[in-house]
Order: sequence, then C-alpha cells, then structure tokens
Amino acid sequence: MAPALEDGEFDNDDYYSLLNVRREASQEELKGSYRRLCMLYHPDKHRDPELKRQAEQLFNLVHQAYEVLSDPQSRAIYDIYGKRGLDVEGWEVVERKRSPVEIREEFERLQREREERRLQQRTNPKGMISVGVDATDLFDRYEEDYEDVPGGGFPHVEINKMHISQSIEAPLTTSDTAVLSGSLSTHNGNGGGNINVALRRVTSAKGWGEVEFGAGDTHGPLLGMKIFRNLTQHPIVFGLQLSQKRCRMTCFSPALTPWATCSGCNCSIRRDCCLLRMYSLFPVLTVFVGPLQLGIPHSFMMMSYQYKFQDDDQTKVKGSIKAGFFGTVVEYGAERKISRHSVLGATVSVGVPQGVSLKIKLNRASQTYFFPIHLTDQLLPSAVFYATVGPLVFYLAIQRLVIRPYVRSQKEQDLEKHRESSASDIARKRQEAESAVLLMQESVRRIIETEESKMGLIILNAWYGKFVTDNSQKHERAKVIDVTVPLQCLVKDSKLILTEATKSGLPGFYDPCVGEEKSLKLLYQFRGVMHQVLSPEGEALRIPKQSHRIDADT
Repeated sequence: MAPALEDGEFDNDDYYSLLNVRREASQEELKGSYRRLCMLYHPDKHRDPELKRQAEQLFNLVHQAYEVLSDPQSRAIYDIYGKRGLDVEGWEVVERKRSPVEIREEFERLQREREERRLQQRTNPKGMISVGVDATDLFDRYEEDYEDVPGGGFPHVEINKMHISQSIEAPLTTSDTAVLSGSLSTHNGNGGGNINVALRRVTSAKGWGEVEFGAGDTHGPLLGMKIFRNLTQHPIVFGLQLSQKRCRMTCFSPALTPWATCSGCNCSIRRDCCLLRMYSLFPVLTVFVGPLQLGIPHSFMMMSYQYKFQDDDQTKVKGSIKAGFFGTVVEYGAERKISRHSVLGATVSVGVPQGVSLKIKLNRASQTYFFPIHLTDQLLPSAVFYATVGPLVFYLAIQRLVIRPYVRSQKEQDLEKHRESSASDIARKRQEAESAVLLMQESVRRIIETEESKMGLIILNAWYGKFVTDNSQKHERAKVIDVTVPLQCLVKDSKLILTEATKSGLPGFYDPCVGEEKSLKLLYQFRGVMHQVLSPEGEALRIPKQSHRIDADT
C-alpha cells in the first residue's frame, strides 16, 4: 500500500486488492478483473431493493478503482502516495503525459507549498542541557584523609559545571527566518552567558545566507555572516565570523563521499592552524573518519570508526583514537534508539593525562541531555572496567524493567487510538463485505456446481485474521472472520490466485484486527483430496498445490 500522507491517517481502500490484480498488472488484466466484478455487482441483476442498493454501492467502488488504475497518471499518483494523494489540490494543472518520476516531483512541489504555509506557525525549538559531574573521589580518594572527617566514609560526588542552551525559529516569510538563541554556562562557581539573533534568507534551491548578531560576557560582541552556495554536486560552505576577541573564516564541505577530501583554514589573532580531514564510507553501515589538525598549541591526528547495525533500534557502535601534543585519548561507545523519539548513547574516554571519563547523552526529540562524568585523573583498570560494564548492566536492567513495558504500553495505546480513529472506516468496510457476500451467493452456488461436476476446487472453510498460536499471550483470543464465500467466488477453472496485495481489500473481506499481524487459513478439496494452507498477510497465494495435501493418516 502506498504511504500515507499524514501521520495517523487511515486509508483502507486498496484498489489492487479490490480488483485482485498485481501492482504490475497490465491493462488487459485490469479490464478482465473489472468486467468480472461488474457482472457480479451490477445493480440490474438484483430485484430486491436492498440488494440493489448494496450492489450499486459496490459497483461504484469497483468502477472508481478501475478508473484510477486504468489511467496512467492517476495510477502513478496512487502508487506513490495512495488514495489521498489524488485529493491534493493542483493536479488539475499537471500535464497528463508526464512520467511517474515527473509526477513524484510535481507532488513534492505541491507538498512543499503546503508545508511552507504551515511553517508560519512553527518555532522549531531546540535545546541542550549539559551537566558535568566530578566523581574522581570514587577512585582517587585516600582513606586516611577521611578518618577524622564526619561522613568521610562516603565518596564525594559533585556537579562542577553546567551548560544550558536554547534556540527557537520564527519564519518571517517563505524564504526568511529569524533565529533566537541563548546559553548559560557555569564552571566551578564562575559563569556567564550570551544571546544571539540570526536572520537567514533562502535565495534559491542552491543557496542561502545568514547574518548573526550576538552579545554576552563569554566572547563579547559578535558579528557573523554565513553564505552557502552549491557550486558543484558537493556543497561548499564559506563562513566569516567577527567578534571582540577573534576573527574566523571557514570553508568546508558537508558531503561525505568515498575518499572525499575536506580542508579548512582557521585564522585567529593568536594562532594559525590548518585542518585536513579524509572520509571513507564503506557500505552505508560503516563510516571511517581520519582528521589531521596542525596548529599552535594544539596539533593532533585522529582516526574513528562507526558501524550501524541493521536492526529496528538503529544500534551504532563507534570507537576513536586521538593523539597530539596534549596526549592520547581512546574513546569507544554505543548508542541505541530506546523509543520512538529518544536515542540513548554512552561513550568511555580513556586518555593520558586526561584520565577516565564516562559520557552519557540522551536525545529526546529536539532536546539533548549530556552528562560527562569524570571518574579519575589516572589510568586505573578498575575505573575503565566500571565505566564500561556499569552503563551496560544499568541499561539492560532499565531496558527490561522500564523501557520495554513503557514501549509496549505506548504501542497498545497507539493501537487503541488507531482503532478508535478508524472505527467508522472499519464499520463501513464490514458493511460492504457483508453486502458483497450476500450478492455473491448465487454466483458461488453456480461455481460450486461446476467445480463438483469435474471434481475441481471446493473451498470448504476459510478464515482471515489473527490466529492464536503457541507463542500467543495467555487469555488472547483469535480475531478472525469467515471468508469461505468470497474465496469460492474467486475460483476460476479450478484455480484460486491471490496477489501480494493486502487481503483485507478483497471483495467480501475486511480487517478484523487493525494494526495486528494477520493470516489467511484455508481448508479446501481438490480431486476429492483434502488440502490445507496458512498464508501470511502480504504473500501471494496460488492453489491447489501438492504441498498443501493432507495425508490420510493425518
């Protein structure tokens, strides 16, 4: 099914499933399925007023599906964005001979225009809170110094620094944005802060410019200017920053391409330095970075590696080694997605003469919480061990006792909200399915008589929905519907063929358990022999098959 346009929207009309055709179906296949369903649902075939009304509704639904899929332009829009994509304003001016790629670009343009109107009401707040913890007393303390001090038997852990920053954006026009940001910092009783205002203008799809004004007791008055222009396939950014204490001009490329070279030059009143970085991207999951910086007083060389696992939690492991005039630092760590909007990471830093530190970072939506914990000024194996094992044990315990129950509860709440929001759609689909089954009775009777006369394919029982298995939770009940009649109606020449499209859109079907995994279970007879099959949702099915045969002993 094509992706929904907005979060929370419910679109239960799968035209491919309704017509029971492949997504690659030709015009001939579409026409054949359409004619067959028209014969089944044509209002003139029914005399009963209620059946005639129900047949007319289903006939119109089938006709609507055929109109969309038989028109190349409408079909391309539907394939990409679903049924609601056809309702976006502006399609009436699009040339009908455009390719699917051109249609996608046009749709994205229309979406951008709608998004730009929404930007007027958004502030896009971002913030960061950093709390530095001095825990060196845990490993570097001397017991004799605390013998005569009340409470000296307990290690002393204190917060020695803190940094808070926040920014908001205020779109002025579709191309102009004002950004207001500020920060406060304190370290060992001394602190300060600053406030910045930036005006950003997007000049074109290839560039933008920004002017920044700032004031504070950290760096004094600040005047900055940034100009972005995409000169080549890989963007290059030039920046100029002026303040009371420094002047800086930077040039860098944010694009990470295989073996791309990025160079920059920082000019300061007190020192000069040159930065050279080399990036290597192996498969998308692996990132290798090797920067080199030469300057006074800091020169260093660093190599870092990051690997991303292919799991739902987006787990990443990373390590780096950095050596220079200041010493040598080795860092290793990992980060993982713990909920829909939260990412938790931990890094252990071991260096000479820096000592051992543990850095914990939590990203929650647009907010970042950072906790650098300094454990010791020396290279103590015990500090390295506890900095490595401690967060891992703590995370596994929290994952089992807090995170998993919370995520499970959130999923259940989201599922319940989804059911409530889609209740009217499900009720409509259920009514359509029941009406379709009534209209199929006469056709199914004739199909069964024909198949029995040649010992062909007879659907004895068929259920669709969620079945109870050995892995199901206690007191969990099956949520299935009887679809024997709809499937028998689809039998043609002793064959039943279902595509990979969602089965809940088939004529006579509906979704009995929204948001849960579903399967189709069939018990059928072919050539007088019993057969059985369980087909998961999203998989194509073709019967009869020898592998479905039930042995006589069974």
